[in-house]
Amino acid sequence: MTLLRNLLRTSRPANHIDEERAAEPRRRAIVDIGSNSVRLVVYDGPERAPFLLFNEKVSAGLGAALSETGRIDDVAMDRGINALVRFSLLAEEMEAVDIRCIATAAVREAENGPDFIARARDEAGMDIEILSGEEEARGAGYGVISSIPDADGIVADLGGGSLELARVRGGEVYEVVSLPLGVLRLAAIREGGKGKLSTYVGKALRKAGWNTVEKDLSLYLVGGSWRALAHLDMQLSQFPLPVIHNYRMDAARAAYLVRVTAQMGKSRIKKIPAISSSRAGTLRHAAALLAILVRHLGNKELIVSAYGLREGLLYEGLDSAVRAHDPLLAAAEAEGEAQGRFPGHGRLIDRWIAPLFEDDTAEFARLRRACCLLADVAWRANPDFRAERGLEIALHGNWVGIDGFGRAMVAQALHSNFGGGSGVVPLLEGLASQEALQRAVQWGLAIRLAQRLSGGVASPLDHAEIVKGEDQLRLLLTGGHAGLQGETVNRRLKNLGQSMNMPWELVSG
Repeated sequence: MTLLRNLLRTSRPANHIDEERAAEPRRRAIVDIGSNSVRLVVYDGPERAPFLLFNEKVSAGLGAALSETGRIDDVAMDRGINALVRFSLLAEEMEAVDIRCIATAAVREAENGPDFIARARDEAGMDIEILSGEEEARGAGYGVISSIPDADGIVADLGGGSLELARVRGGEVYEVVSLPLGVLRLAAIREGGKGKLSTYVGKALRKAGWNTVEKDLSLYLVGGSWRALAHLDMQLSQFPLPVIHNYRMDAARAAYLVRVTAQMGKSRIKKIPAISSSRAGTLRHAAALLAILVRHLGNKELIVSAYGLREGLLYEGLDSAVRAHDPLLAAAEAEGEAQGRFPGHGRLIDRWIAPLFEDDTAEFARLRRACCLLADVAWRANPDFRAERGLEIALHGNWVGIDGFGRAMVAQALHSNFGGGSGVVPLLEGLASQEALQRAVQWGLAIRLAQRLSGGVASPLDHAEIVKGEDQLRLLLTGGHAGLQGETVNRRLKNLGQSMNMPWELVSG
């Protein structure tokens, strides 16, 4: 265990702002006791963009009998307590500096919830914090904000026992409500007859004052059942990117998914990749609720968030300065520093190539910066597969603050940077336009030139300048650094010039 800890510590990137703080243990653990499952998630990495170090779920089913008996049944309670004992030991062995154990609807509402809390304290050494429905909704709202900073709409977090709604905009959470519409309750409501669920939802929204909410807002979907529905839609639409976060659907797809799940049945749904068997039986009920919710709230678009309550709780604990950091750039810098050869070189490359792309939009400049921070992440791969490795990191990495278009741009740039050439990767054409991808090619080739010219250290770029004139691309080497020119440098300058449709010239003096 000691060896593993040392390896993990030495692999952590140095923080260019505060190295001592970066060297401190930053692992935080959340034990989430829900109506369906009990889960341990351990986070590491930068505060603004923590990555999952460990994630384990036990399907305890604490809320399975709640609607019938009002209690957590004995088998489910034992299963949940056994999970907590294991999770407590694991979190301690992983040296999590902060362990937070939260419980939601099932423990909050069960008649024997206090018995579960007492057993957790006595047998697992865990003090459970019971979240109110409003606290759940607020946490889910901030979870979406942490991963989609410009989120503007309604967050809908569907759990086993309840549905939380939160109005988010401008980086803040406003109105919140918790409704007894968890996926484990939906079957019983729908058995009351056709239209029963719609009537129930309508009354619940009116009672909570949500019937007059502004229309045409985006609906941000949080929770395993919503994600399973999105995975189904991705399969049906043959979406080219198998990443659920920030997946977007027109609101009309909700009604379509009701028809599809009714026709497919549980057995066929279970065969679909990325949909667990535990979700298959309730998916049609979740689809029905989504369609009804969209109809009552008048949403225009559905956006899936991989972040929710747990990440929201972490985000709420950050100070305002850290909250303001860009999560994509924070994560890209941490990954680049951990995998790269030369600390801080990504930032230097970004500054060096920026004059070539002064007409980029603010969003393009942001994506370009992420590419520069990741400019060395594939160097350990076999040289014949570095381009593919760069592509895979961009497309399938656990990034937030970025959508499919942005992933395609970063993927194309890294592919070109790692030797993939100036051609557009066909896979990416379904995610971004040819014009945008051609721009990403230019980013990648500019990064590739900077990498070769500098050898990965700072001084050569300090004595070199890349200039885009009206009719020519020029690389200027000054201060006695003319010797940095060479066959490979010239070739990479040529490739960049050709990609920008400009003649090129290397000038030394």
